[in-house]
Amino acid sequence: MKNNSFKKTIRNIHLWLGLSSGIIVFIIAITGCLYAFQQEIQDYTETYRFVEKQDAPFLLPSQMQQIAKKELPGKLLHAVKYNGKEKSAEAIFYHYQPDYYYAVYINPYNGNVLQTVDLNTGFFRFILDGHFYLWLPHEIGQVVIASATLIFLVMLITGLILWYPKNKKAVGQRFWFKWKKGMKWKRKNYDYHNITGFYVMAIALIFAITGLVWGFNWFAYSYYTVIGGEKSLVYEDPISKKVATGQILTNPLDKTYELMQKEYPIAKSIEVHPPETDSSSIAANANLDEGTYWKTDYRYFDQYTLKEKEVNHIYGKLKNADTSDKLMRMNYDIHTGAVLGLPGKIFACLISLLIASLPVTGFLIWYGRKNKARI
Repeated sequence: MKNNSFKKTIRNIHLWLGLSSGIIVFIIAITGCLYAFQQEIQDYTETYRFVEKQDAPFLLPSQMQQIAKKELPGKLLHAVKYNGKEKSAEAIFYHYQPDYYYAVYINPYNGNVLQTVDLNTGFFRFILDGHFYLWLPHEIGQVVIASATLIFLVMLITGLILWYPKNKKAVGQRFWFKWKKGMKWKRKNYDYHNITGFYVMAIALIFAITGLVWGFNWFAYSYYTVIGGEKSLVYEDPISKKVATGQILTNPLDKTYELMQKEYPIAKSIEVHPPETDSSSIAANANLDEGTYWKTDYRYFDQYTLKEKEVNHIYGKLKNADTSDKLMRMNYDIHTGAVLGLPGKIFACLISLLIASLPVTGFLIWYGRKNKARI
């Protein structure tokens, strides 16, 4: 009797949480599925991302900076990114309040501007805004999405409790479909919800946890602490100290890029960030693996002396990252499935579709019970 009462309570929790968040979970899952192949689709459709390989050196960041600023005068250059010998370089303009985000695609061999793109617009930006913010103002949408994700996490746990078979006879109906001829659609829908929910639960938990890392700061810090993390999760730019005029280096941005080129000859991309203030450092990074981000080495240099600065947050050198740091750096790649390459993205997309079906089948279960006389 106590067990029946417990199950009834869990069922009610599962039901009302599902009804309150189902449409949001559906949107998160569908937009996540659509965004999974964003990089591959854009590489195929946007030809300005590629250039013909030449036996010539790339233009230096200072030259790229001059070219790009003519395209977007008055905008703040955030970074210059070199994407390899067969891809265009990107001059990235980013600022918060006023909010803008542009990329100027430039042929790194001759400086020809291939395309200027507003990265705050377009199909995939629309999909990403839905996935992260539900197309609401960001400060509101992030809380709504994160709250729905947290509810979804609770639903996975309550769903597992409800799925657990009450006797040996019910075991066979929990692992695979045993549909008989003439079986009503309500029973088939119920089985689909239970069985599909069980099989996607483990991956859905990973999606939910990695999503909540972005959604709530308290969750990110709690998760990082539980897995043994001790560094800061907040990105901080080390301070550059002014020196006498005669000691200031000329073209420190170019020298930083040349140093990165020398130390990372097989990097898939190298990115350098001009200092935004007279006390900022020059940030640079080299991504060692195309298609993921977690293997990126982040470096910081004094803008006046080029002396390297060490940091106490997770965005430093990969060799200084422990397992907990690497898991946090992998968060995006795990969330999208990219950590396992293209097969991982395909798998993540398929699981997202199955997750999207759960609120639908769950609603139909509730509707079918509520309207027995009409069906």
